[in-house]
Amino acid sequence: TLDLTHRKAPCFLKFSELEKMANIQAEINEVQPLLFRTIDSTFQFYFIGNKCKILQDMNRQLEAVLKEKKALRKRLIKPRCQDSLPIEATFHRYIAELLPDAVTFIEKLESHLQTIRTFPQIPSIVKDMSTALTRTEMLALELEELAQQILKWKELQKEVYSD
Repeated sequence: TLDLTHRKAPCFLKFSELEKMANIQAEINEVQPLLFRTIDSTFQFYFIGNKCKILQDMNRQLEAVLKEKKALRKRLIKPRCQDSLPIEATFHRYIAELLPDAVTFIEKLESHLQTIRTFPQIPSIVKDMSTALTRTEMLALELEELAQQILKWKELQKEVYSD
């Protein structure tokens, strides 16, 4: 019965709690470096995996080039001068001057063709524009009438308040 009624002194309770906390802190200190090493190795594997994917893509591209090696060699060996039109040396200067104009023409060719395609639609567009102009004129007249009515109403209100 003495053992059952025996209580530990409060100071010893604090010591046991401090001892438990110290043991837990020691365990954390032991596990923490292992955790950081695991995290570091995980990140290394992640970045190595990304680099590996990039290298695999490059490898696939190089394999595709090697498969077409014969065709590429033929294209490189074949002289390109036979594919173009021969131009006399005296006209090279004029060709060099016309080349930028030809490039801009080709760049704007699609917009020019679109403009030409709209030519048949011009009469209907003009009709729609004239209808819209007529409506705008009617709205302008109505707006003028409304402005005059507002001015008259304003004058009437001035007279009513002045009386």
